[in-house]
Amino acid sequence: MATMDNLRNGLIHKIKTINDKGYLEALDHLLSAGSQSLDAVKLTQEQKAMLELSEDDIKNGRLISQEAMDKRNLEWLQGL
Repeated sequence: MATMDNLRNGLIHKIKTINDKGYLEALDHLLSAGSQSLDAVKLTQEQKAMLELSEDDIKNGRLISQEAMDKRNLEWLQGL
C-alpha cells in the first residue's frame, strides 16, 4: 500500500498532466466539496442508543435479508 506521501505525489503528478480546464475545475470542485464532508457528525443520545441496539442485533444474529424485508413491507403495504 502506498504511503500518504507517495499517494499525494502521484496525484500531483497526474494533475500536472491534465490540460482540460473543465476537468481541472470539476476536480477542484470535487476536492473542495470532499474536504467539507470530513467534519464529524454529531449524534444525539437517541441515535447512539439506536446504533448500539443495531450492533447488539448483529452480534446476536437477529437479522433479516433484504428480500425478506421487501416481502414483509409489501405485505404490510397491501394491508393498508
